[in-house]
Amino acid sequence: MSGGGRSVVIHAHFYQPPREDPWLDAVATEPSAAPFHDWNQRIERECYRAVVAARRYAPDGRIAGIVNTLASISFNVGPTLLSWLEREAAPTYARLLEADRSSRARLGHGNAIAQPYHHVILPLASRRDKVTEVRWGIADFTRRFGRPPAGMWLPETAVDPETLDVLAAEGIAFTILAPHQVERVPARGLPGRYRTPGGGEIALFIYDGGISNDIAFGPALRNAELWRDRLLAAGGAGQGPMLVSAATDGETYGHHHRFGEVALAWLLHDLAGRPDVRLDNFAAFLARHPPTEAVTLVSPSAWSCPHGVERWRADCGCRMAPEQATQQRWRAPLREGLDWLADELHALYDQEAAALLDDPWRARDAYGGVVTADGEDLTRFVDQHLRNGADRVRALELLELERNALRMFTSCGWFFDDLAGIEAVQILRYAARAIELAGVDAPRLEAGLTERLAQGQSNDPEAGDGRSVYRNLVLPSVAAPLRAAAGIAAAARFAPRSDAPAGGSYEATQAGDRLTLTHRRTGRETQLTVSLERDGGSRLAAKVTTRDGSPSPGARLALADLPERYRQVVIAAWREELVARALTPAEIAAVSHGDAPLAAVARRALGHAVAALAADRGPKARATVIDLVDLLDLIGSKIPFDAQTAFQRILEGASPEEAAELAAVGWRLGFVG
Repeated sequence: MSGGGRSVVIHAHFYQPPREDPWLDAVATEPSAAPFHDWNQRIERECYRAVVAARRYAPDGRIAGIVNTLASISFNVGPTLLSWLEREAAPTYARLLEADRSSRARLGHGNAIAQPYHHVILPLASRRDKVTEVRWGIADFTRRFGRPPAGMWLPETAVDPETLDVLAAEGIAFTILAPHQVERVPARGLPGRYRTPGGGEIALFIYDGGISNDIAFGPALRNAELWRDRLLAAGGAGQGPMLVSAATDGETYGHHHRFGEVALAWLLHDLAGRPDVRLDNFAAFLARHPPTEAVTLVSPSAWSCPHGVERWRADCGCRMAPEQATQQRWRAPLREGLDWLADELHALYDQEAAALLDDPWRARDAYGGVVTADGEDLTRFVDQHLRNGADRVRALELLELERNALRMFTSCGWFFDDLAGIEAVQILRYAARAIELAGVDAPRLEAGLTERLAQGQSNDPEAGDGRSVYRNLVLPSVAAPLRAAAGIAAAARFAPRSDAPAGGSYEATQAGDRLTLTHRRTGRETQLTVSLERDGGSRLAAKVTTRDGSPSPGARLALADLPERYRQVVIAAWREELVARALTPAEIAAVSHGDAPLAAVARRALGHAVAALAADRGPKARATVIDLVDLLDLIGSKIPFDAQTAFQRILEGASPEEAAELAAVGWRLGFVG
């Protein structure tokens, strides 16, 4: 099919809020995502892995084929999510890139389009920040897909004339909007032509709102034949080219709607077999049918807020749970506080970086090309922009300050319903990291931000106002270098046979109890001394002190304070040791063979060990009870009620001398001393 006929484009916008701790560069366990470690991991399993390997079933329920649906639909993936996928889900990431290569071979234009680097509401950003976000997004896309992007998805499709002016100036040919974002939708789904304030032009594709709504919220994914019929009926009859397009969150397929990718795979197979339908993408359609009809923008606007862009700065009434009587008045103080902070940070960067970098703002724009790099790659980058004799480490810290100043505007912080929610807390962590990098100005900046945040109130009375949220939920209890040093030292000492945990913010060299930490992104070195004591089988006492004149005097840390990547290898080593020491060969075999979970076996063993104390209260018997309590503590399992009751009966029949010998056991079982 060449000039005319019906083209169908289904677009999927894949994105998750960034979750990395900005100090440690790691995603912490998120209990709400159980049984998975975190929400990225859970959604990768439910959606991303599914859409690149979707099952197409035969009528008898057997698999007729496994298909990469992204090879047949238009898609974009947020750059921060792509970074996570590249690192944590390499097979899924590889198939995503493969889908774009396949579509280029089929259509001459790739299915993938770009996105501004961070998921920010661009109409609420300055022009300078708009430019940086777009340039970073283009650089990231080009590095990954091996070609410049033709189109760019706007976060929340939030748009205003200046945003489109920036896109056009950076060579973006098209973007995608909702029907209510233009005054009149061009006929037959054709792209509209928009002339920007700066004299540029960009094509606007307007997706079909009804069909898109039925995919995201209606019956389409429950009845793929109905979905197909809607696509074939849309747009009416007549001669000439026609485009029917739909756009939804990519997580619709498999996460929001279980097995949604199966419906998508069936639909794509059905449409591919129809001679009167072309499975298309926007870039290929645009190459054949440049826009002729001018369109007028409704501005500012977004696809997920009928009030313009108020959802990201005001209590406009939009919320995730409309049935709950929550208020979002906190959105305004959060926006105002971060706007104020950004102005202060940019002014500091402008002044301080001018003495270090040839052109600070050009360097910031170029930083997007190495924003996922570290070590030597960053050194080479900054040396290209550094003034002779300037402080390389401080220059990199200032670029990191700007990175955090940008990502603290990630839209998710306002989208959800509470100031104390994980998304709002996350963007405030970026703000806190930027403040820390400001140096001597940090106390003033923190005071100014928290003063403004105090005007917003969480819906959770226990969380309090924004100042309390910042102090209690945002700031780390112990500085990152101290936590990292304790974790690295503990892993080296207690789990020497384990592979060293990869990643994180720091590289370390260790000589005895002395560590030198080097920040992977800035090169900043910190000299520390670490002493470790293992108090019992499951308890750690770490003392970390600085040796380089740092204002931080040091800290005392427990096992729970260690960064997760190091805590896990220590726990694994201790668990292996305690299992070998406290369980019988038969009990170990039951766990190894999968006959029973470790927690159940250990609880049962503890019951037997406590009962055995009635006949034998010797050191070995007491040590076995303590080892089993430590094992349960390590795996997060409570002491059985019946074991405590049995121990109480033993105490009641014990002599004063025997009770004294059992005191340590009683303490570990939860009794008073």
